[in-house]
Amino acid sequence: MRISVHTFFSRLLTVTALLGAASFAAAATVEVYKSPTCKCCAKWVDHMRANGFTVNTNDVGNKEARERAGISTALGSCHTALVDGYAIEGHVPAQDIKRLLKERPRAIGLAVPGMPHGSPGMEGARSEPYNVLLIDKQGSTTVFSRHGPADPKDSVMRLK
Repeated sequence: MRISVHTFFSRLLTVTALLGAASFAAAATVEVYKSPTCKCCAKWVDHMRANGFTVNTNDVGNKEARERAGISTALGSCHTALVDGYAIEGHVPAQDIKRLLKERPRAIGLAVPGMPHGSPGMEGARSEPYNVLLIDKQGSTTVFSRHGPADPKDSVMRLK
């Protein structure tokens, strides 16, 4: 099968753009503020690195970082991260952060309040459903994605 030079270069540009967008999200550097003794925070950092992110940890706690980011204590968790202009509070899965960086909504960032069992860094025998919340510039939230303990291949339900 022969294709024209124009078709070849159009397809090449499309593939290059797609690969560039995917590598951009994965290449982002994440600044994490956490307690030096928190094991689940360290596991979340490992999860982020395993998903292509560069991670710098700051073992100074996260209260001040959360406040500077404009995240209420009601949405709080054990660590706060900053990535490419967004705040990430708690055990947010890497796939949701990649989606955030790709879609670039006008928002403060994402939060998983508390420390739900089964979220990245909180894996274990128990697992519970949880929501990843999108925090808008006024501090209000909407559900960005839902995660559950059901069949792992069905664990993410995207909401538009």
